Amino acid sequence: MFNASASSFVGRRQAGAYQQVHVATGVDGATPHKLVSMLFDGALAAIAEARGAMRSRNIQAKGQAIGRAVRIVDEGLSAPLNLADGGKLASDLRDLYSYITLRLTKANLNNDEDSLDECARLIETLRSAWSNMPEQS
Repeated sequence: MFNASASSFVGRRQAGAYQQVHVATGVDGATPHKLVSMLFDGALAAIAEARGAMRSRNIQAKGQAIGRAVRIVDEGLSAPLNLADGGKLASDLRDLYSYITLRLTKANLNNDEDSLDECARLIETLRSAWSNMPEQS
């Protein structure tokens, strides 16, 4: 799914996306596999934060948290996919990430907690599958 010759670029891009959205520390020295795990965790944390802000009617915090989740999905998870080498799996993941982004946007516009829950479930499923994959060297 990822191009081996571009793995250092992918790692740098994911690290940059992760640092840019201020999700956590510990990016330096993390493997590409660990970075993806951190991105999943960051997206889930941002969704949980958005849910809390939505419940407390804090519009600004909700928008910021959902924006952070969207950036993680778009810049950290979707952008580095190698569609040429990844085939159908990479294409399906890109489509799923686009769907998640759309649902997050709907959640923001309509204060739709069900959309947040759906996105969290989808990301958690991906996170679980990713954690069961062995790291490649």
